[in-house]
Amino acid sequence: MTEAEYRKAEGISRSELWRIRESPEKFKYYQEHPEVPTPALIFGAAAHKMLLEPDRWGDEYVVAPTVDRRTKEGKAAHAAFLESLGSREPINEEDYDVILQMVEAARSVGFVSRLLEGEKEMPIFWTDELTGEACKVRLDCLTEVVGQPVIVDYKTTGNAATDAFMRSAVNYGYDFQAAMYSEAFKAMTGKDPLFVFIAQEKTAPYAVNVLKADEVFLRRGQDIFRELLGTYHDCRTTGNWWGYLGPHNVINNLALPAWLAREVE
Repeated sequence: MTEAEYRKAEGISRSELWRIRESPEKFKYYQEHPEVPTPALIFGAAAHKMLLEPDRWGDEYVVAPTVDRRTKEGKAAHAAFLESLGSREPINEEDYDVILQMVEAARSVGFVSRLLEGEKEMPIFWTDELTGEACKVRLDCLTEVVGQPVIVDYKTTGNAATDAFMRSAVNYGYDFQAAMYSEAFKAMTGKDPLFVFIAQEKTAPYAVNVLKADEVFLRRGQDIFRELLGTYHDCRTTGNWWGYLGPHNVINNLALPAWLAREVE
């Protein structure tokens, strides 16, 4: 199943559900007005594809030739390139070289290669028992180590050090993601998987860290998953996609943080 086919398939995805934390109003707006991917997102997705499925990289991405678009010949070459793109995303030569170096650095870590031996880009569709909502996820890789199923997720990051990556995990909902993916796997198989992140920095030497989600990390993620899915279900049921004033349009109280309030007292 391609990325485009997965996106069109029924079910609420992890990235969509994470949006609802801002507000159901914003979630609904972005559902109806999809954002154009940023260069950073395109780069991360291209690196992700090259590491996991290098043989299929050219199906979704293509290296853009360097031409002088100030000249007649350069403009013609660029126009011809754009016409040949189809649905593929262009990657400039500099970013392509970085992606190749990142993949080489990641693959040089033997344990990383072992973790990526499983099934890649595996979609799972299930119906949540508590809400009846159709859900979906797409696992980067599903493998097995000594009989234990392991979900592997690859992340590019500015800092892959354990403490720094933990802060990113909290900010970007990686705990929520790990819990939702684990829930999907258990719904499909009845088994509890391990969840492992491969984190890699985007600047040389493209350092790699491998981190296993522990029980507390997953428990927090599960709480977030249940809260966000519950909000989504309530909004779909009531048709009330509320904003910052909440479902009952209550005026918020603007209070100072405790440390600053003490200075006033």
